[in-house]
Order: sequence, then structure tokens, then C-alpha cells
Amino acid sequence: QVQLVESGGGLVQPGGSLKLSCVASGRIFSNIFSIYTMAWYRQTPGKQREVVATITSGGTTNYVDFVKGRFTISRDNAKNTVYLQMNSLEPEDTAVYYCNRNPLAFDSWGRGTQVTVSS
Repeated sequence: QVQLVESGGGLVQPGGSLKLSCVASGRIFSNIFSIYTMAWYRQTPGKQREVVATITSGGTTNYVDFVKGRFTISRDNAKNTVYLQMNSLEPEDTAVYYCNRNPLAFDSWGRGTQVTVSS
């Protein structure tokens, strides 16, 4: 019913940039993707998945403190897609990044996309 496919990750040097994409598909999104608040989450080994940024149906965004000023979340409702522009990346940003609804995530998560920040 719900498919979330993240992409755009990779290996980047500190200070570099990446843009992540997440395409949502499935019957539940048919013509109503725009009503959902969506979020980007990230997870590192041994830690719980945490919210990084959210975007409401109206386009209001929110960020956790450690990415404010560096990351930008956006969405294209016509494409059922959420983006995360990440600038000034730091080694601490290394993680697997996922997207999902917020605050009540769908049970089905995508595979995520690995972001590695290293020199």
C-alpha cells in the first residue's frame, strides 16, 4: 500500500552538499499526498531513528537544532516527492536517511539512503 523510495545519498567530504529525494507511491497517496506532513529521519548504528526535518501540507518547515541553517526540506506534491537539500555537511551527519509521514509514520519504511561524510 505504501512505498517510500529514498535516493541521492553518497560519500561526500566535510563541507560538501547532497540533495536527497523521496518518492512516495501507493494507493494511500492517490491524489492526497499533499495533505500529509512529511519528514526526513536519520539513523546511525545503535541509535534510534530521529527526525531531522518536517514539512506540513502548507509548506511550513521545521528542523532540529543540529541541522538548522544547513538543511532545507521541500516537497513537490505533483510528483509525490519530498527533498532534503543538505549543505555544509559534517561527519556527524553520517547516517541512513529515510522519509515518512510525521508524526505518525507509516508502518512501511523505505530502505533509506546512506550518507557518509568523510575526508
